[in-house]
Amino acid sequence: MDAQPKLGILLGDACGIGPEIIAKLCDRDRIYGHCRPVIIGDCRVFEEAKRLVDGRFAIRKIADVDEADWEWEEGEYPILDQGDVDPGEIVAGEPHAVSGRSMVRMIEVAMKLCREGKLDGFVYAPINTNTINMAGYSYESEAKLFSEVLQMEKLTKELNMLDGLWASRVTSHIPVKHICDFITPESVFDTIELLHDTVFEAEGVAPKIGVAALNPHAGEMGVFGSEEKTVIAPAIDLAKARNIEVSGPYSADILFIKAFEGDFDAIVTMYHDQGQIPIKLKGILYGVTLHTGMPFPVATSLHGAAYDKAGKGVASVDAVENAIRLVAQIALNKSRRN
Repeated sequence: MDAQPKLGILLGDACGIGPEIIAKLCDRDRIYGHCRPVIIGDCRVFEEAKRLVDGRFAIRKIADVDEADWEWEEGEYPILDQGDVDPGEIVAGEPHAVSGRSMVRMIEVAMKLCREGKLDGFVYAPINTNTINMAGYSYESEAKLFSEVLQMEKLTKELNMLDGLWASRVTSHIPVKHICDFITPESVFDTIELLHDTVFEAEGVAPKIGVAALNPHAGEMGVFGSEEKTVIAPAIDLAKARNIEVSGPYSADILFIKAFEGDFDAIVTMYHDQGQIPIKLKGILYGVTLHTGMPFPVATSLHGAAYDKAGKGVASVDAVENAIRLVAQIALNKSRRN
């Protein structure tokens, strides 16, 4: 039997619902079934979260992943204590620069451990880039942060997974007025290919992909724009030539109806809100965001830090558990191939 992958489980934004979610998952024994976990974050914050959820699990501080043998008493979880957030300095639901600095540090620690081969991937509870930037950074997204830490020239891409449906987008965190500048045959093809490869890596089966149009009614034969014919269709043809099962472009409203009815395994949209609105409406509390283009799997929940719910003990755990399950499966598949 294959050994379970070693995954970093990051507490996320100390001012948000992240620590509570991880504490609930530990208390309900919904982590060990997927992986050998290493919690990363401030132990004092985790202890506070444990008290909030009336947790009965045990926490053991470790100085290195090698100290975690996962053979301790049932219900005991190892934590790499960062010691960088004093719970007395923060208030649940109120963003604070202290938490912003801690979020960046825990990501840096997790990535270093992955590069050293001590972890096979990691899942982070919800973070907030605005709070990170309160600490003096200037990241517009997690993708920018990850690419900088890994010294990658290209930004990582975000994929969403919900009820077995995968979704990616050609453009993401850019102003709407600049979207068309970044939609080229090359960028559309790259997104299709990356989506295909990621789904195959995760599930072992080549997906059937549908591609969204950019303009209303897929351009209405050029009446509303020509990008469908001059940009998107050539990218689809190139993908087909590479033996990728893909079709389109479809009007976005029709594409999502077809996708939710099971006609596609994966979809490509042209810009952020075109894809995120229907996906989040259908399942924000249990959907997953997977970061691709890195040498190890990284995922988080589809939803954010939810400051309005922080400290109340009401946060849902499903999305983060689904992220753990997905990263564990990708890491396990990768180890089998190697």
